[in-house]
Amino acid sequence: MGSPSILEQWYLRQCNGEWEHGFGVEISTIDNPGWSASIDLHDTPKQEVVLTRVKIDREHGNWIHYWAEKQKFQIRCGPLNLSEALEIFVQWFDSH
Repeated sequence: MGSPSILEQWYLRQCNGEWEHGFGVEISTIDNPGWSASIDLHDTPKQEVVLTRVKIDREHGNWIHYWAEKQKFQIRCGPLNLSEALEIFVQWFDSH
């Protein structure tokens, strides 16, 4: 078994016996192709934070868009950018 990913570590920190029963992380594919992720911020220190959409467009298939609104952090990204996008999320979440 490998070491836990940055997202797994973040998720475990949120689990408090209640949060994980109603909130969590949803990851799916999109037809660009790429990934879509929605991460619940409810009952976290960032639940009221709004982040305007940030676009990192490098080249075809190499892109990340992310934003926070309505108590969710949203990610859309290229097919090989999911790990990088999740690292961006955790860095943003842990920032002050």
